[in-house]
Amino acid sequence: MHLTKRLGAEIFGTFWLVLGGCGSAVLAAAFPHVGIGLAGVSLAFGLTVLTMAFAIGHVSGCHLNPAVSIGLAAAGRFPVRDLVPYIVAQVIGATLGAWVLSMIATGAPGFDLVASGFAANGFGEHSPGGYSMIAALICEVVMTFFFLFVILGATDDRAPKGFAPIAIGLCLTLIHLISIPVTNTSVNPARSTGPALFVGGWALDQLWLFWIAPIAGAIIAGIVYPALTRETRSHVAGVVAR
Repeated sequence: MHLTKRLGAEIFGTFWLVLGGCGSAVLAAAFPHVGIGLAGVSLAFGLTVLTMAFAIGHVSGCHLNPAVSIGLAAAGRFPVRDLVPYIVAQVIGATLGAWVLSMIATGAPGFDLVASGFAANGFGEHSPGGYSMIAALICEVVMTFFFLFVILGATDDRAPKGFAPIAIGLCLTLIHLISIPVTNTSVNPARSTGPALFVGGWALDQLWLFWIAPIAGAIIAGIVYPALTRETRSHVAGVVAR
């Protein structure tokens, strides 16, 4: 597939992730009678990835996340030359998604985008549970590591075919169930950047962590997964002989 088409798919996909995931937190979670809560927001993020994986996975690979692209490159699954264009496309998609969400959210009387937090990621006093910077850093590295680990495993040639979007979407749901109280869950620098651009102030000041930690976790997974699962020549020969 031509790079231009792949980048277009990444823009649309990341747009949907931010609009769907952050939108559930900003719009629906504010209504107690809707009752979506933490579980509903977590599921919304998982569903955005699951649905887009089926929609554009065959076009761009449905990364929707700079950390995913970098982790796949570290694992030898993605060309390094395409990293910058993919990351730019993902940030554009996330920013457009946040912009549309802001247009919808500010249509409600009395809505204050900055005061609401706008689903931005944070630590310390801007963590939903008041978690420290170190706790946030560890959480984001570990959660992104396992996200990439599942992605690499689910898309491995040896894995059952056709189930990768389900495994990846459910993994992202689980990650949110664990880490929303800690950082509002990033594991995705583009997802963090979109809302932060509209909140400004503290959200932009703390954005560095939500680039560094997910990318570090993704690179570690990109190194560990191939090392852990690579078959030796003797093992392969033995399997063939049997």
